Amino acid sequence: MSGRLVISVLSLLALIATNCPARAEDQRPIPLVESYLLDGRLVEGEKALLAHLTKTPADVQARFGLGVLQFFQAIEHLYQGFYRYGLEPKANFLIQEVPFLRQPVGKNPNPESVSATKLDKLFRTFLDDLAKARKTLEQVPDGNVKLPLHPFAIRLDLNGDGKITDDESLGRIMGRMFGGVAPPTIAHGGTLVCFDAADVHWLRGYCHLLAAMGEVIVAYDWKEVIEGSGHLFFHQVEGPHDFLTEGQKVFEYQGTDIADLIAFVHLLRMPLRDKDAMSRALAHLEAMIAESRVMWKLVQAETDDDHEWIPNPRQKSALTGLRVNQEMVDGWVQFLDEADALLKGKKLIPFWRGNGDKGINLRRVFTEPRPLDIVLWIQGTAATPYLEKGEFTRADTWARLQRVFGGNFIGFALWFN
Repeated sequence: MSGRLVISVLSLLALIATNCPARAEDQRPIPLVESYLLDGRLVEGEKALLAHLTKTPADVQARFGLGVLQFFQAIEHLYQGFYRYGLEPKANFLIQEVPFLRQPVGKNPNPESVSATKLDKLFRTFLDDLAKARKTLEQVPDGNVKLPLHPFAIRLDLNGDGKITDDESLGRIMGRMFGGVAPPTIAHGGTLVCFDAADVHWLRGYCHLLAAMGEVIVAYDWKEVIEGSGHLFFHQVEGPHDFLTEGQKVFEYQGTDIADLIAFVHLLRMPLRDKDAMSRALAHLEAMIAESRVMWKLVQAETDDDHEWIPNPRQKSALTGLRVNQEMVDGWVQFLDEADALLKGKKLIPFWRGNGDKGINLRRVFTEPRPLDIVLWIQGTAATPYLEKGEFTRADTWARLQRVFGGNFIGFALWFN
């Protein structure tokens, strides 16, 4: 993904997070989960909701709320780990191109040393947390469920110090990560979104998407990458190369040794450690597509207009400035069909080398995984085992999607899931 495309994606997320003025409140009861989310008391909230559901298992709003809380617990635990290990990318020019590398809670003055083993454990915990949230959400039946929340006022203890402030609200966190733009209203009277049955499937889809990414990470052995170039991202790395952070640099640019960046790219040739993880990643991606289909079916059938997170063309979004028209909906359905065909191996990705008569079977990349070498993928030889003749995904299909979504298809894809 190019830096310009990343900026385009993050610009849309920043727009969602910041262009959300307060709206008139209604008199509906406050969900049990909201006070725990707004106060950042996720552990306490999970215990309270589980106890409530033991007594009142038919409370679908509470169960939906528990799934939302557990989803944010997964995010909180992951970033607490990053803070604990002193995530602090040294290449400032790289951070400018990829804003999500910014640490959203500041620099840890006393970080622990990091290793590939510790990071693997962190990501496996992340996968377990997502599975727990997904299991809860799968118990929420389709039907008349409403969960009114103020999402950008949710607060997370990302540095794990137990002190929750307005500066740790989701709106302000996103503002810092995505360009330092002005935060939205933080108070309880901020933007109200009424999440409904369609949004249950939206969040389930996001759990699958993040789990797919996590499974790809744990599938490979990152030991040499972390020991040889982890100091570009973390304060102290466990390994034999202490000299990398001491004394003179070889080719310095903006405080970073270019030799270290070259080594980082060179080291992205990881042995395959967990073959089954790649199959699990594929299953998550296929499940994400299935969840998106159900979500849009439910969205299209909605007849109300109640502070919508994902609106149909007849509704208004609770997020100011974002509208959905029928051409977008039709385009998204087309994208789901195309992505599904690629994941099933029914269509091929055009290969960037050779005479153009063969393409890459994406499904086999997951079902027949090999050691990962980024340089050889760029060069093309890593794709050789997956090359086939067959029907290609068409470039004009993707060009049409870019046109339908105003040149920011990836940004809308992150919203739509």
